Amino acid sequence: MPFEFQGLDIPGPILVTPKSFPDRRGLFGETYKADDFRAAGITDVFVQDNLSFSVKHVVRGLHYQKSRAAQAKLVCCLSGKIFDVAVDIRKGSLHYGKWAGCVLDGDKWQMLYVPEGFAHGFSVLSEGALVAYKVNRFYCPEESRGITFDDKTLSVDWRVEKAVLSDADKKLPELAACDNDFVFR
Repeated sequence: MPFEFQGLDIPGPILVTPKSFPDRRGLFGETYKADDFRAAGITDVFVQDNLSFSVKHVVRGLHYQKSRAAQAKLVCCLSGKIFDVAVDIRKGSLHYGKWAGCVLDGDKWQMLYVPEGFAHGFSVLSEGALVAYKVNRFYCPEESRGITFDDKTLSVDWRVEKAVLSDADKKLPELAACDNDFVFR
């Protein structure tokens, strides 16, 4: 199997490490193969690919879409380095309000699978980072929500000195006040 799947500190998010095959020309590797992902329990059908470029100290997130438009994501750092975070926002979950994070490095092609019911965000650790991610549902602006990156109850260490945020992300509420209809099943 050309992928290694590893659970993180809380159930749900999965670190995916693809194998690469170097030779004198460079290297080759698969970044997604539905059969392998399905065998590892990731059964989502991805319908949209997104791409972002961000400079050092940018924090994007924590974002999610309400349950009727919930998105699972498969996030990959293509170049640079990011600290990627998934927060369990499913009310009734034993891990509600807990987060898991990992460094994604463009040199390693690793990916983070973020299931539905989790808020997602990342910070840029390198001078710049190009991030691609697949989603299993289309972006729905009217269902788009978020949680402030610096929510004291979450205590995420974003590993940046002074976060650079979008105007929209500066206005996000804390988890306790966010518009969240996810329930653990």
